[in-house]
Amino acid sequence: MSDKLKVGILGGTGMVGQRFISLLENHPWFEVTTIAASPRSAGKTYAEAVGDRWKMTTPMPEAVKDIVVMNVNEVEKVAAEVDFVFSAVDMTKEEIKKIEEDYAKTETPVVSNNSAHRWTPDVPMCVPEINPEHMNVIEFQKKRLGTTRGFVAVKPNCSIQSYAPVLTAWKEFEPVEVVATTYQAISGAGKTFKDWPEMVENIIPYIGGEEEKSEMEPLRIWGKIEDGVIKPADGPVITCQCIRVPVLNGHTAAVFVKFNKKPTKEQLIEKLRAFRGLPQELELPSAPKQFIQYLEEDNRPQVQLDVDYENGMGVSVGRIREDKVYDFKFVGLSHNTVRGAAGGAVLCAELLKAQGFITKK
Repeated sequence: MSDKLKVGILGGTGMVGQRFISLLENHPWFEVTTIAASPRSAGKTYAEAVGDRWKMTTPMPEAVKDIVVMNVNEVEKVAAEVDFVFSAVDMTKEEIKKIEEDYAKTETPVVSNNSAHRWTPDVPMCVPEINPEHMNVIEFQKKRLGTTRGFVAVKPNCSIQSYAPVLTAWKEFEPVEVVATTYQAISGAGKTFKDWPEMVENIIPYIGGEEEKSEMEPLRIWGKIEDGVIKPADGPVITCQCIRVPVLNGHTAAVFVKFNKKPTKEQLIEKLRAFRGLPQELELPSAPKQFIQYLEEDNRPQVQLDVDYENGMGVSVGRIREDKVYDFKFVGLSHNTVRGAAGGAVLCAELLKAQGFITKK
C-alpha cells in the first residue's frame, strides 16, 4: 500500500465527494487517507459524518468508515497528510478559488470538480482525451503562485461531456454551428428523488448558469496555450438549452451540427469509433478502452441501458442522421457524476501523474 499516492478529498461528505470515495476504492495508484469537510463534520468518523446521507448505490467502502474527518479550512494541517487532493467543496465561487489556491500554495496539487477556476487563464480545464497538452500551462501557474509542485487543475462541466468529445472526433470536417439541448439528471444538482420529490414526473426548463457553461466551455477546451495562458478557440458557435429531467444519473444531449466540409454519415461513425486519446495510449487505470461507442438502434442511447458504458467513463452516441436545416443531428449520453464529475477528475489526476505533475511529497 505504501507505494500508492496519499489522497485527500475536500468536501468528502457531499454527493461528488462520495462518488470520489467510491471510485477510488481499490484504485491501483491512489489511496484515500484523508477526508476533509465543513467544521460541523470535523472530528466525527466519516461514517458518522455522512450518517444516512450516503447517496451511492454501492455500500460505503469499509476502508473509509473510521477515517476521522478533518476541518477543510485547516489547510496546512490537511495538506501535511497527503500527496494531493481532490476538491468537491460546497462554498461560494470566491471561497472555492481562495481555498484551492491556498492548498496549492502548500505545495499540494489540487484536482478540482468545481467550476470556480474553470476560467482562471493559467488553470488547465481538461478532458484528458481531448486536450492533455493544456496541462503544460501548470508551469506558468506555478510561477504565479510561487510554488514548485502545487497547482490547481479542473475538469469541465458535466453537461458538455455528451457532445464535446463527439465534435472533437469530427474536427477535420470543421463544425461551424452547433445547437444542443441537454436533458440533465437530478444527481447533477447533488440530489436523489428522495431529496427532490418535486422532480418525479416533472421537467424544469432551467438550470442556473448551465447554458452559458455549455456554450463556452468547449471553446476553452479546444483553445491553445499562448503567452502562459489558455486562449479559447473562436468556434464553432454553440447555442444550448439545458433542461432538468426526472432521471437519477445520465445527461443526454440532442445536437444539430453544421460543417464547413460536409462528411457522410459513414465517415462520422467511423471517426467516433476510431477516436482515441492519450489516456487510451497510456492505458490509464480509469480510461475507457473505447471512449465513444456508436449504437445503430433507433432507440439508443438510453439512460437505463447505456449510462454505465465503460464503467460510466465512456460516451454513447446514436441516431446520426442528415438534417433539413443543419447538416447532421445526433443524440449523445454520458454519466454526469462519473465521466462528468468525479471520474473525469480521477482520470485527470491519473494523467497528471503520468505526465510527472503529481508525485509523492
